[in-house]
Amino acid sequence: MKTVYSPLHAGHAGQMELVTSAIVPGFEKPSRAEFIKARVESEKLGPIIGPVEHDLSAAKRIHRSDYIDFLPTVWPAWKAAGFEGTAMPFTWPTRGLRGDVPPKRVDALLGYYSFDAGATFVEGTWTAIKSSYDVALTAAALVKGGERSAFALCRPPGHHAGAAFMGGYCFINNAAVAAQWFLDHGARRISILDVDYHHGNGTQEIFYDRADVQVLNLHGDPMVEYPFFLGHADERGAGEGEGFNINYPMPFGTNWDAWNASLEDACAKLAAYAPDIVIVSLGVDTFEKDPISQFKLKSPDYPKIGHRIAKLGLPTLFVMEGGYAVEEIGINAVGVLTGFEDR
Repeated sequence: MKTVYSPLHAGHAGQMELVTSAIVPGFEKPSRAEFIKARVESEKLGPIIGPVEHDLSAAKRIHRSDYIDFLPTVWPAWKAAGFEGTAMPFTWPTRGLRGDVPPKRVDALLGYYSFDAGATFVEGTWTAIKSSYDVALTAAALVKGGERSAFALCRPPGHHAGAAFMGGYCFINNAAVAAQWFLDHGARRISILDVDYHHGNGTQEIFYDRADVQVLNLHGDPMVEYPFFLGHADERGAGEGEGFNINYPMPFGTNWDAWNASLEDACAKLAAYAPDIVIVSLGVDTFEKDPISQFKLKSPDYPKIGHRIAKLGLPTLFVMEGGYAVEEIGINAVGVLTGFEDR
């Protein structure tokens, strides 16, 4: 399996984020990607290649143009306004306020285009976002070109980014962009299987009324877990998309047996949908030692995930999402990939 990786991700470093009661150093840090890359190398998974540069037209097939146009301007505008430190929002257009008129100040626009203060900016953030997008599309092209699978080692991740909002460390929804790219290049239908601990709210929002992309999410119960405001089991899609959005919310403390039961059901529904290609939003924050998650999967469980996905017998693109137990992230992420390769 080829891995696509860009060192430009490292520009997104030293950013702060707002979590409950505090502004803290970001959990989403460069060492995440470096530990994964090192494990890819030590396990001899396959060649590591750099991305091909793409324009932003594929991003604008998924995201609103004004949102994508805003992202490269954030840091220059932040500095031009005389602000210091991490660029982050502090106010949001919630219920009862106007959300149809973009303000002019960059700090206000950050709130207009976000749902939290976890997707924040430093000088190298846009370069990292763009490189992550290029990584995803380059890996997608490998699968379209006949590879059985490919691994997009994306950083920053993407599954919390919606059509016109960032959040949860995510800016461009790499998995969603890849799905649309496959459809634009001849695929009839795509399944996105999101195994990250946190619900892929952005992916759900993007495809909720569509029948050509099936979205399956296995995640922490949104009644008690971030991102809270999507991810319930009764969210099944709307209009033409009715029945093609499938959520598996699970309680704190979920272990392998319970989590795997959801995976089996998801794989059965995926197989029945009969997509041309599977995209796996690969988060490994389901791990028992993850600092911001509450599931209890162990390192030996991750190859089993890959093995089960391989049994679907479909071309598969793995797109890196979350996972914050830095020392184990490489073991667990690459464990899924080696499990897929071993079948």
